[in-house]
Amino acid sequence: MSRKKPRTRSTLAEKPDLFDDLPDDLVVFILCKLSASASRPSDLVGILVTCKRLNRLGLHPLVLSKVGPKALAMKAKNWSDSGHYFLKQCVDAGNVEASYTLGMIRFYCLQNRGSGVSLMAKAAIKSHAPALYSLAVIQFNGSGGSKSDKNLRAGVALCGRAAFLGHVDALRELGHCLQDGYGARQNITQGRRLLVQANARELASVLRSCSSPTWHRSHPWVNSSGCGLLSDFGCDVPAREVHPVNQFLKEWFVSGRGELGQELRMCSHSGCGRPETRPHEFRRCSVCGTVNYCSRGCQALDWKVRHKAECVPMERWLEADGGGGDEVGDVVEGMVVGEI
Repeated sequence: MSRKKPRTRSTLAEKPDLFDDLPDDLVVFILCKLSASASRPSDLVGILVTCKRLNRLGLHPLVLSKVGPKALAMKAKNWSDSGHYFLKQCVDAGNVEASYTLGMIRFYCLQNRGSGVSLMAKAAIKSHAPALYSLAVIQFNGSGGSKSDKNLRAGVALCGRAAFLGHVDALRELGHCLQDGYGARQNITQGRRLLVQANARELASVLRSCSSPTWHRSHPWVNSSGCGLLSDFGCDVPAREVHPVNQFLKEWFVSGRGELGQELRMCSHSGCGRPETRPHEFRRCSVCGTVNYCSRGCQALDWKVRHKAECVPMERWLEADGGGGDEVGDVVEGMVVGEI
């Protein structure tokens, strides 16, 4: 009576591996799609640790150039040399989002001002709207230098380019500049028109979100007509999703990973995360004196979602400070876009 031969390793090894038969070009194409759509850094890391081939092809320059902002959204507590090196690899591969992200981290967190501005400028040249707006904020404040390093005209020009590319915060900032004659010839009518345009774009974004059933379930404040409106038009809206790099800046300083120098403050808008680079760089609310902002755009956003309900007149902060500080004239009105 014959017995069946046991299955040997050689028999199992003869089974073809279809993945190994795929050409590298096809695998790289698939990885590009995955890196662009990844919702968190761990999604990309999971691919890289799967096998040697995916690790090799996952670090292909074409794949790194497509990594999206959410896949670059590392936590401040997880920042390390390897994370820094990965961002640098993405920058070298031509990833514009990585240039902006690493530029912001170097400028504000690592205090490497020259390299940070250079990386943001590299992204701005390729029409990256957030990079253009961040450079505008730096120019308006003279960040990284002294008060005399402010360049208001350059800030307005950068805001104009970012607004043209659809950046709502830049559009709002430009509107305030024209209303106030800040870095540009005063044109109240044109400035107000740009502010209304910024609100309209935010409204359009809210209405697009309304089409999602999950959005309705997660936002019970939606009115009976089925759409939520901006506070400027009569109803409240939730705070916008914060850009990953702004969230990183906030976590970096709030957690104590990075230390603010003496008398330095952070922008009071919860979605910003920018810190001062010198004392009294940011301007305070002229009504309550308890909050400060890196820009008029951040003040407008914070006014809508929080400060409008909290702003209470009190003695001028300059009197409380004994009239000191190098930014005596840099105060901002307590009520801005929220009343338009």
